[in-house]
Amino acid sequence: MIADIENVKLLKLPHFLEDNGDLIVMENLTNIPFKILRVFVVRAPKNAIRGQHAHLKCTQFLTCPSGTVNVHCDDGVTKKTFTLDHPNIGLLIPPGIWAQQDYKTDNSILTVLCDRVYEASDYFREYNLFLEHKSSL
Repeated sequence: MIADIENVKLLKLPHFLEDNGDLIVMENLTNIPFKILRVFVVRAPKNAIRGQHAHLKCTQFLTCPSGTVNVHCDDGVTKKTFTLDHPNIGLLIPPGIWAQQDYKTDNSILTVLCDRVYEASDYFREYNLFLEHKSSL
């Protein structure tokens, strides 16, 4: 599949509100559309810029359990920004999408679920190389 910006999707997760707090559920293949092989958490100060890469093979699902993070996605032609500011909303990013995260509030937290383990060779870390790859498809 050659991903374009239309393949980037906001997904709503099950959210159970109770008097003593709330619970958000993420499960393999139930509401996360892939088998989860890696999870990591990023906490950053206000105005931090992170990400700035694309993947060849890895699909990611980003949630923001605390704070606000704008995720700028780019398929090499079209750009779109998604705001993550509710813990039960996540962003599905397929391979072949350049993504940058802009942390809008202090100590915002981003939780990232991946369908692959970390592989350095799966990353495009230079935007011009990402564009060259996309134009060759």
